[in-house]
Amino acid sequence: MEQIRVAIADDHQIFRKGVILSMRGYTNIQFVFEANNGEELLQKIKEVEEPDVILCDLKMPVKDGIDTTKQITKEYPKVRVIILTMYEDERFVGHLMDCGAAGYLLKSTEPSEIKNAIQDVMRTGFYLNPFVNKVLIKKNYGKQKFNPSLSTEIIVTEREKEVLTLVCMEFTATEIALKMDISSRTVEAIKDRLMERFGVKNSVGLVFYAMKNHLID
Repeated sequence: MEQIRVAIADDHQIFRKGVILSMRGYTNIQFVFEANNGEELLQKIKEVEEPDVILCDLKMPVKDGIDTTKQITKEYPKVRVIILTMYEDERFVGHLMDCGAAGYLLKSTEPSEIKNAIQDVMRTGFYLNPFVNKVLIKKNYGKQKFNPSLSTEIIVTEREKEVLTLVCMEFTATEIALKMDISSRTVEAIKDRLMERFGVKNSVGLVFYAMKNHLID
């Protein structure tokens, strides 16, 4: 498996070192640098190396995790940000995912789950654990009330449904293309079409729209 370059931003050095040490057994994960706050993190991305994944705390001096996540997802769209924090607050989860975070973990998380999260965001673009799932489903349902109407029907073709099902199963565009014997470009075009039709911005939005509207079996 290819090396995944990881950076960590947290103002507690002991915690940073502990996370790095706990990941030492996973040979495909390489920590390229650590930062004390969001400002230092952004500077090191410019000066040292652009990581694949960032583990980012929320409460940090100088520049907090929220502003840092917003800036990174805007300036470095290929970099995946996983929030690693002590804040078990549903409001933070929903807001950070809206800001572009690829995952949200608590600091009590086992090293094996951090490893899984890092690998999943590299493979699918996001990591959803039961806590985040619950928050996002609640948030998604709360956005609008469902008014049943026999005249309103969401039309999804068989090919679109197959792509949507595989996206919900966390397959990448390349993996979906191989399974369906079509090009990756076609897969991305179908995903883009579905996102535009459903009014969502990313694969996470597709997953929850599909779940909410019972579009997959």
